Amino acid sequence: MLSRIAESLFWIGRYIERSDGTARILDVHLQLLLEDPWIDENTACRSLLQLMGHDAPKGRSLTRADVLATLALDRAHAGSIAYSLGAARENARRAREIVSTELWECLNATHTRMPRKIASEKTHDYFAWVRERAALAVGIVESSASRDEAWLFFTLGRSLEQANMTSRLLATRSLTQASAPSWTTILRSCGAYESYLRTYRGVSSAQNAAEYLLLDRLFPRSVVYSITQAERCLREMEPRLDRVGVSDRSLRLLGRIRSQLEYKPIKEVLSDLPGQMAIVQRATSTAAEAIGDRYFPTHASQSWTGEAS
Repeated sequence: MLSRIAESLFWIGRYIERSDGTARILDVHLQLLLEDPWIDENTACRSLLQLMGHDAPKGRSLTRADVLATLALDRAHAGSIAYSLGAARENARRAREIVSTELWECLNATHTRMPRKIASEKTHDYFAWVRERAALAVGIVESSASRDEAWLFFTLGRSLEQANMTSRLLATRSLTQASAPSWTTILRSCGAYESYLRTYRGVSSAQNAAEYLLLDRLFPRSVVYSITQAERCLREMEPRLDRVGVSDRSLRLLGRIRSQLEYKPIKEVLSDLPGQMAIVQRATSTAAEAIGDRYFPTHASQSWTGEAS
């Protein structure tokens, strides 16, 4: 497969997942701001922008509308929903000879229908629409694509971004205590609430919820599941021939962070949740750079604000 095609497929997966994850995080927090009048809106909005890797403007108070304009509708900001869906469509155009007609039409229609303004009472409907369009795009690939290199690069990009976005969602618990969402809200935003209740027999606790979203090997949005899926894709793309250790840098990075999460007591993770999630984000970003160096050496790396430092 040509390097440019592989790169486009990798970034289609990442951008689709990024739009979905950003929509889930914004939906949770903007709804929380709307429902709780005691939350300091300026502090909460600044914390959320910082969490999403965006430097908040100084000298003025921020509102829900500012966050929505920056992280949802700004077509020039690389961390926004509008930019992500537009970039996914552009990468699909570059890889048109590989991308199926159904996926191209889905991404093209989504880009075309992307609104430039959203009424305050329609924000939840907008985020639901973004999630539905992302799910449709992923469903098209999962139901019709051959499990060849094209699917592996797409899934690799999705898996890395999914681990990154779930870690950001978990890190929202580190925002000011008044504006931090409950664990039930976080589980619902991931579509994990019902399966979580089945797994833990209805016993709800912060430790169980964090453990489920971080470490569960069967839930597809957990950090460990996503990292394991990325490792599986890398191994299938280039089976190991060496008898000692792991020579692939991206595999080493992903294996190290997965092992750290799996073998560290969950209480230690919860005691420093922002720090641990920042480590996950740095690991996935560094792994993405290593993948770019290995498979897309002739192309400039695509990134978004705050991805790596």
